[in-house]
Amino acid sequence: MEFYQQFVKEAYDENGVLTEFTIQPPKHFNFGYDVVDALAEKEPDKVCMVWCDQEERERVFTFAEMSRLSNQAANVFRAHGIGKGDHVMLMLKRNYEYWYIIVALHKLGAVAIPATHTLMAADIDYRVKAVDVKAVVVTADNSDGPKELNKCNPAGVEKFLIRGQMPGYVDLNAEIESASSDFDRVETLATEPMLLYFTSGTTGEPKAVMHDHTYALCHILTAKHWQNVRKDGLHLSVSDTGWGKAAWGKLYGQWLCEAPIMVYDYDQFDPRALMDVIMKYKVTTFCAPPTIYRFFVKRGITPGAFDSVQDVVTAGEAMNPEIARRFEAETGLKLREGFGQTESTLMIADLVGQPHHLGTMGRPTPLYHVELRKEDGTVAAPGETGEIVVVPPADGTHFGVFMGYCGDQAAYDEVWEGGVYHTRDLATMDEAGYITYVSRTDDVIKSCGFRVSPFEVESVLMQHPAVLECAVTGVPDPGRGFRIKATIVLTDGYVGNGNLSRELQQFVLQNTASYKCPKIFEYVPEMPKTISGKIRRVAIREKDSKQ
Repeated sequence: MEFYQQFVKEAYDENGVLTEFTIQPPKHFNFGYDVVDALAEKEPDKVCMVWCDQEERERVFTFAEMSRLSNQAANVFRAHGIGKGDHVMLMLKRNYEYWYIIVALHKLGAVAIPATHTLMAADIDYRVKAVDVKAVVVTADNSDGPKELNKCNPAGVEKFLIRGQMPGYVDLNAEIESASSDFDRVETLATEPMLLYFTSGTTGEPKAVMHDHTYALCHILTAKHWQNVRKDGLHLSVSDTGWGKAAWGKLYGQWLCEAPIMVYDYDQFDPRALMDVIMKYKVTTFCAPPTIYRFFVKRGITPGAFDSVQDVVTAGEAMNPEIARRFEAETGLKLREGFGQTESTLMIADLVGQPHHLGTMGRPTPLYHVELRKEDGTVAAPGETGEIVVVPPADGTHFGVFMGYCGDQAAYDEVWEGGVYHTRDLATMDEAGYITYVSRTDDVIKSCGFRVSPFEVESVLMQHPAVLECAVTGVPDPGRGFRIKATIVLTDGYVGNGNLSRELQQFVLQNTASYKCPKIFEYVPEMPKTISGKIRRVAIREKDSKQ
């Protein structure tokens, strides 16, 4: 039996595709003890993480080292008054310390709050007050985090620093190094809070999403049956540790499947440098948001970069089919999509062994009962657009769906209106159960009596060589309701002018219905994005409404 199988029940069809996936957590399950420490005892010298940075520094960690360092970190936190239930925010980039620090917090029963190091003082202040943060751990490694934390200077918050020394901060590296490696187990219930993520805030203030200890187990499905990680391989997911995508691809599911993770610690994204890392370390499975693949394809794929890679997947936003086609043509690798949210794990996916349908996100995973529902609450017919909702089992408990929004019961009740979880994402489903993304519910454009999906238009525009990135929005118009606008970042060598706009219009008209054709074009040097890298169409709409 595989190590992870003690926590789940699985079944497969005759083609080896997963059909059943049921979480069976021990009552007191804790990832720190029951996975990291257990694997350290089972195979202490097995590599769990390979880390490198842009300066070509490198560290390799075994499970035994990760177990020991997390015990030492837990002792330091305990000595500074951090205990079970306390909220601790982590602004640690991709520094390797993040991994044993978060495991230490799990062992203590504290609630870890991963956050990006790019937060400004106001962002930090908002989060500290929203969820009553007791301590903040921040890096001094090419980061403004300490400076911004000092600006807001939250009262009563313990401040820990890695990779540097500053007045008012605990030197966490030094104290971990001198701390005892003996740490007695703190009992936690599997149903108690373990992790808290703030949403990316694409449409409003970020909400604080709470997950319990079973969340880690749900990512077995993510790692094993979607990413297809291997015990003798090396998995690389591209994500800052401040975002939920890091939990999907840089920790829980991978280690539960005994698969080593690759961490590339960089400040400025360079597609060539990333491909060099993939090639140098012989990465076997790779996951990145669609933006990364766009840069690979548009800027050119390094010959041989993906020779060691056996599986590639993508999530975080919708994938343009043209990019997936071109990536496969150059590498031979089929890009398999997945869909989930900060509030969930992998809801919909192109799972291992499942027939590949380009342009779709795949089918609902066995952990979730997903339906597409129309505005009147009825289930959408094949081909009809509906909101992606999750229907809970009869007993009301659902592994893989968040516990609540910390401090905001009203928002939690709203997304559970009618007894189902509303994702606020629209999609269509074909007769075979494959789901194609349409848009967020508030992104749909109503123009001349038609409902237009921004993503559909963006997918066409992305096929044109001039378009590096684009966002399609609606501009109010008295006669049409809304006119369709395309905001575009150009690839090198193109100039945004009337001639290019007319060329792009003709290109759209040749590839999709005329009512979807943009009437307005704006060329910009960069897109407004959330700090997690998602394009903020709402910011474009707000700017246009003021003009």
